[in-house]
Amino acid sequence: MLTASVAASLGIATGGSVIAGDNAAKPGTAKNETPSTTRRANPIAVSTYSYWRYRDDSKLSILECIDLAAEAGFDAVEILHVQMQDESNATLQQIKQRAFRAGMDLCGLSTHQSFVTPDEDARQKDVDHTIRCIELAYSLGIPTIRVNTGRWGTSGSFDELMANKGIEPTLAGHTDEEGFAWVRDSFEKCIPVAEKCGVVMGLENHWGLGRDAAGVLRVIGEVDSPWLRATLDTGNFLEDQSAQYRQLAPEAVFVQAKTYFGGGTWYTLKIDYDEVAKILREVDYRGYISLEFEGQENHETAIPKSLSMLRQAFAV
Repeated sequence: MLTASVAASLGIATGGSVIAGDNAAKPGTAKNETPSTTRRANPIAVSTYSYWRYRDDSKLSILECIDLAAEAGFDAVEILHVQMQDESNATLQQIKQRAFRAGMDLCGLSTHQSFVTPDEDARQKDVDHTIRCIELAYSLGIPTIRVNTGRWGTSGSFDELMANKGIEPTLAGHTDEEGFAWVRDSFEKCIPVAEKCGVVMGLENHWGLGRDAAGVLRVIGEVDSPWLRATLDTGNFLEDQSAQYRQLAPEAVFVQAKTYFGGGTWYTLKIDYDEVAKILREVDYRGYISLEFEGQENHETAIPKSLSMLRQAFAV
């Protein structure tokens, strides 16, 4: 703030007027509204998973998904790593250029790994895989990757796991305490590369030891690095949704928003996105909301409806 004497020396009148500075009205700021309360709407992205959903007849390429996302009016695209058909540098740069020319960000890379195994070699293999995905994200200009704790794998199939609401017994002779230690140690090996590349790992509430907010927060707390935070998936809390959203929201660096038009593939949740938006605003979450359409309806009709719903919920 200029003092009266300094203002006078510069020929600026101070009596009864506001001097341009921190308290000046900014373009787009409403009368009587301070700049600190002004915020933009959350950008809405779409995961390439929404166009595929692991269906045998619809595994579109990443480039095709980017084109469809641009036509639909999304702000950004999240790439599902297992959907990538080619990881050569030429292809990575082509993907980046396609998104750039469509005026969209590449905002996330969704990866799979499991550190919940007594097999040290298997854990190291998934550490190496996670580091590879961090480097892929860096090459694509993507700021965050979705990561998992992994699970015990004692369910006969994923369908069985879903029928049991994501709950499965520990491996015989082992405990969850051991599992959490393996997860912590594995992520700690990934932290130096994440920091070097500037890519935040977002630990998702995604079955296994990360099935609930408490498990995700435990791992984040034990690793204790700004390069491991949370990816909040609105569709993976099967109990006490609102309470768990509130627990995880302060650590969220990315949000995946499920919709189920036509009925869900494994289950259907009723998600109040007005409430989700309110919870996220309370912690000043300003990042991406990435659509994961997981219903039976054709994506050609379900994805535009999902986008419209999310735009409305996350508008300022």
